[in-house]
Amino acid sequence: QVQLVESGGGLVQAGGSLRLSCAASVSLSRFNAVGWYRQAPGKQRELVAETTRSGITNYADSVKGRFTISRDNAKNTVYLQMNSLKPEDTAVYYCHFGLRADYWGQGTQVTVSS
Repeated sequence: QVQLVESGGGLVQAGGSLRLSCAASVSLSRFNAVGWYRQAPGKQRELVAETTRSGITNYADSVKGRFTISRDNAKNTVYLQMNSLKPEDTAVYYCHFGLRADYWGQGTQVTVSS
């Protein structure tokens, strides 16, 4: 059974940084893709970053150059480094691991004040 536990959210000033972590209960090598999504109130959940088993990374246009996704296979953990944060980045962030089934973290709140 797969469990994903997120941490690292919080309140920051515009221009600040946060690093989100998502720790899995199983090896990351089992998954085809790992990513981060976010959802703001009244809006649809959107993909912000993902990395595939082949090493390809994809970012939403709104976060390119500011966010970086990485993984530590030894720790079964995926990270999202968020720099130069903007108020419009405010959302609940969810990690997502996928293969045949989809697994989601519990969500962590990121709030960016102006």
